[in-house]
Amino acid sequence: MTLEALGRAKRIVLKFGSSLIIDPVSGEARSSWLASVAADVVKARLAGQHIVIVSSGAVALGRGALGLPPGKLKLEEKQAAAAAGQVRLMAAWGEAFAPHKTAVAQALVTPDDTERRRRWLNARATLDTLLACGAVPVVNENDTVATDELRYGDNDRLAARVAQMVGADALILFSDVDGLYDADPRDNPKARHIGEVRDISPAIDAMAGGINQKAGVGSGGMRTKIEAARIATAAGCAVAITDGLADHPFGRLIAGGRASWFIPAADRESARRAWLGHSLNPAGSFCIDAGAAKALKAGASLLPIGVRTVEGQFERGDAIAIKDDHGRILAHGISAYSSSDAQQILGRHSDEIEDILGYAGRPALVHRDDLVLS
Repeated sequence: MTLEALGRAKRIVLKFGSSLIIDPVSGEARSSWLASVAADVVKARLAGQHIVIVSSGAVALGRGALGLPPGKLKLEEKQAAAAAGQVRLMAAWGEAFAPHKTAVAQALVTPDDTERRRRWLNARATLDTLLACGAVPVVNENDTVATDELRYGDNDRLAARVAQMVGADALILFSDVDGLYDADPRDNPKARHIGEVRDISPAIDAMAGGINQKAGVGSGGMRTKIEAARIATAAGCAVAITDGLADHPFGRLIAGGRASWFIPAADRESARRAWLGHSLNPAGSFCIDAGAAKALKAGASLLPIGVRTVEGQFERGDAIAIKDDHGRILAHGISAYSSSDAQQILGRHSDEIEDILGYAGRPALVHRDDLVLS
């Protein structure tokens, strides 16, 4: 992705680490820097872009508030620090966006939320709704309940999963260096900056292995950023690693700031379709009528009224096949309903779903964003 393409991106995830958000001397949030980030984000939103922020900093802010000692925290201390710090972190982001009359919304997630398909769908729906309402979601790992055995451990990889979830065109990982080098630039003045990466090869991994740019309050390094780039580019999302220490980091990148860009082999739509069409093992199927088949080919979602039968047993978020009257597979997709619920609403109008099931589900059995024609 070029900088020109970044300007055309519809959805962008911005990730900021603790070393950028927290003042190393005071231990408090860098309010003027946060205000500059908010100004950049609001400008991008006015240009029609949807921005999701992945923000570290809660544990660092909570540690100071609770008077916890420096050094490695016990698990229960870290969870307590996160609980105290989340309030302060969101207050800092809220204050930054307040002059622009822009709402911010907290989204705390765990690996379960991005790895288990049903929870992935729920989280995506929430983020989509927040963006549609004009809010700026601020995502962080839920360290208050996460354990060492079940957590990301850094927000670089979390940001990559969020980028997958919301269908982002670009993921920007803001750091304290301006990208990937073939050696640590602080130790080697002749280190070469890598401006573009099209293949995350063992040589690229080796460069990251020797460069840990972790600051005093952060938990990530170049290795986790490379892993995040691997995850996001596989989903067709371009990734940039760039310096975020100075004010207006996003604006400076858009204006031509230096970065290392990781280019996906396929665009986001192609990657999504390849995953939906070829990487799923259907747990069941919907058999549809001719009218529904025609609608799908025209780019529509699959509505209950066009479904004749439901085959197999599956849960919401499982992969399913969509067949015509002759048993031919027309499409693959992700079901918005379990097989038992789908049985109850097949052949019915979408506005009847709530009366039948007792809850207001999605109007489509398979949304067009979760469907690919065979």
